[in-house]
Parts: sequence; structure tokens; C-alpha cells
Amino acid sequence: MKRYFSLFLLVFFLLALVASPGFSQKASDILEKMIEAQGGRKVLESIKDITLSGTFEWEKMSGPFTQYQKAPNKFRQEAEVMGMKKTDAFDGEIGWSIEAGQLRELAGKDAEDAKSGAFGYAAILYPEKYGISYVLKGKEKIEGHDYFVLEQTIPGGTPITHFIDAQTYLVYKTESPGIADREGVMRKTVTLMLDYRKADGVMIAHSLATGPESEETVTIKFTKVSFNTGLEDSLFKMKK
Repeated sequence: MKRYFSLFLLVFFLLALVASPGFSQKASDILEKMIEAQGGRKVLESIKDITLSGTFEWEKMSGPFTQYQKAPNKFRQEAEVMGMKKTDAFDGEIGWSIEAGQLRELAGKDAEDAKSGAFGYAAILYPEKYGISYVLKGKEKIEGHDYFVLEQTIPGGTPITHFIDAQTYLVYKTESPGIADREGVMRKTVTLMLDYRKADGVMIAHSLATGPESEETVTIKFTKVSFNTGLEDSLFKMKK
């Protein structure tokens, strides 16, 4: 179950994308339309912190799920199932996790995912500060519908492919390099972003389905979205 919790780490980074200087004109046009589709630059720039809470379901298990993000690069998520709590966070410099009461500093792909999730809207609005790049791969038709295909890369990270609805300019699906399944076979991680609704003027996917390709997915449903509640830095700090 541990590997499934790690799939949640990119939620904030997957929820929004914006243009960056240096993109080709066509890619830049698409990304600027994505900014507007999500609420516009002025609205997104006003967000200093965000809290998303709801539930997750995996196989026959379910439990509460909460994510916190504070600009520019702090992140924390909490999930609980069958009395077991799992926390993952990035305090701006260090990624860390608590599982079964054990604290550990994240490394490798876990640390990469935590850092990506920590970017939030700061990286979305000011990607040049983080060296984020996008490559337009063309269009792809999924179930008769057209999607722009953008490949995103963060410094030191592996590429993530985003499928952007050609009509709404909202992210429909993301694909990232895989993790090993139960048999040790590497499968890419696929996330579907569904049920887009506005929360205080920001268009947010209120339902996500994520997991290794061809395996049962984790479903996350957000029931409450809160902005600018004054989250303290101490919430994200690793306490040794």
C-alpha cells in the first residue's frame, strides 16, 4: 500500500500549468489558454495557500485524505486507512514521510515527487524560477476527442506527459514514468482528472483516478477546497 500513497504526491502540480518564457509560440498559446481556463493569472496569483480535503478509495479500503500547499514550495498530505496514518511533506528543502510512526527523509523518486507536488501555483505562475520546460508533442485522439500532448520536465526530474482537452484547455490525463507492480513489471503511472468545478473562481478537478497502468486505481474525491487560510510554516517542517 505504501507505493500507492506516493502516487498522491503530484496532485497540486498536476492540477495546474502555465506558460513560461522560451516556449515555442504554439505551446505558449496553449498554456496561456490553460491559465485562463483555470481562472486567470490574477486569481491564481492571489492564492498564498490551499487546502484540499476529501476521501480516497483503493480496492476495498477507504479513508480521509487531505493536502496542504503553501507558496512558494511547501507541501503536505495526510491519509488514513484502517487506523494507519501516512504523512508525506516537503518543507521547501527536504522531503519527509511518517508511516507507522516512523519518520524518514525521502530520497530518490519519492523525494522528486514530493518536490514536484510542493511547487503548487508558484511554479505554475513563475516556472522560469524553477527551470520547468514543456515540449509540444502534437495532438492525440482519445475516444473520439482531441487532446494536445505536452511533455513537462522539472530540473532533475523525469518527463511527465499531459493530455490537454483541445476545447476546454483543462488537463484530462497525465502519464509519468512507472513504478514496479506486484510482479516487478514497470508500468507507467496514469492519472485521470475529472469532475472539474469552480472553487472561489478557480477551476479544479474534484475527482482523480491514479495508479499504475492496467492495475486497479486509487480514487480521490475532494469535498472541500479552501484558499488563503494562513497555513503556518511549522505544518510542513520535519520534526526530528
